[in-house]
Amino acid sequence: MEVTLKFGDKVTVADVRKLHDMEDAAFDKEWFERTDARTEDMYYMFRDLAKNDADLQAIKNNHLRYDITVIPAGMLGSEFTKTLGHYHPQVPGTDVSYPEIYQVLEGSATYLLQKVEHDNEDNVLDVAVITAGKGDLVLVPPGYGHVTINASDKTLEMANWVCRDFSSVYEPIKRLSGASYFLLEDGFAKNPLYRNVPPIRYLKPLPSNYLGLSSGENMYDLINEIEKLRFLTSPQDFMGFFAGVL
Repeated sequence: MEVTLKFGDKVTVADVRKLHDMEDAAFDKEWFERTDARTEDMYYMFRDLAKNDADLQAIKNNHLRYDITVIPAGMLGSEFTKTLGHYHPQVPGTDVSYPEIYQVLEGSATYLLQKVEHDNEDNVLDVAVITAGKGDLVLVPPGYGHVTINASDKTLEMANWVCRDFSSVYEPIKRLSGASYFLLEDGFAKNPLYRNVPPIRYLKPLPSNYLGLSSGENMYDLINEIEKLRFLTSPQDFMGFFAGVL
């Protein structure tokens, strides 16, 4: 059965991540071998949202995309439910990868961000974990891959703004069976397939005024000041903006 989301005057059908899609990035391989729930839904991605046709045209004209992801609470065996995780490619003609910005709409999220050595994804240079609640902003700066974990007992709903001109890179995460750490019921565990994994740095979300938003304001409203999001499409021109984020 299709899962849909009404956003403004439009209804969008979800892209569904199934349990079997997560096996390559999961900690508890033995649980996956035993489970008979491989075809169950894990989480839902509503992509390219806009409240009306005028907003959608403005979003497209600025090479952006606004998405909402819904992650029900649950476990992957001994590991908390999470997204598959991915990296972003570099902006053509530069050595700077595309960033992304998230906002928690409902529930709470644990964002794991990792920076790896170029062409040696098993050598991790930095790992940061940010726990965010409703209204909080989390910026994934250039150079970092990321995974979102729902370590709560409530459904997580989060939004993101991102450049629409690229495809996410999943292969390194799959090849190494996940990110550099897994979040289990008793805490974070290192992924042994990585050659080098530094300790986690625990950070706070961005202040709401980082993008000029009022406290509790939905970042979709940046559609009215869309030039503020140009750092997502031309990050090479905003390196000072990213300084100190992590």
